[in-house]
Amino acid sequence: MKIKEIIVVEGKDDTTAIRRAVDADTIETNGSAINADTIEQIRNAQEKRGVIVFTDPDFPGEKIRNTIAEKIPGCKHAFIPKELAKPKSGRGLGVEHASPEVIREALRDAQVMDAAAEEEITQEDLLVAGLIGGPGAKERREKLGRLLKIGYTNGKQLHKRLMMFQVKRQDFADALAEILKEEQDA
Repeated sequence: MKIKEIIVVEGKDDTTAIRRAVDADTIETNGSAINADTIEQIRNAQEKRGVIVFTDPDFPGEKIRNTIAEKIPGCKHAFIPKELAKPKSGRGLGVEHASPEVIREALRDAQVMDAAAEEEITQEDLLVAGLIGGPGAKERREKLGRLLKIGYTNGKQLHKRLMMFQVKRQDFADALAEILKEEQDA
């Protein structure tokens, strides 16, 4: 599978994992404190070929993702669930631990984040759906992130992520219905 866009990752191990899964070029941020030269390199890549941001599903990865989204609009974003980013043994969390199949699926599902999305889903909707506050909220957010392919977020960031990806109310409702059905069947 050849990827036209340049994939932004955190480090060398991520680049190695990406290249095991697909034929692609990468830019490595080398940590969450992205310097001006790296931002400029990503901006140039976005103008020439497009960019897919593919960072670890953890706090530093989200920090990198948010910095890039803020400074370089129009980039695509790929996500992997935390449970698929863990090593087979030992500790850690990251793209480098994901299987080639998981990486390919995440890249196929990459979407553009748009910070200027219209307000459709409200905080009240999230509260009523049991996605913020209360028992089981974290698990529901994890499932929602996987179903909508927007990655996992904490309660405070969920609304922002839904707006950035311009998730339609109907898509949200369909995903929520699937989550509730799973809970009833369990």
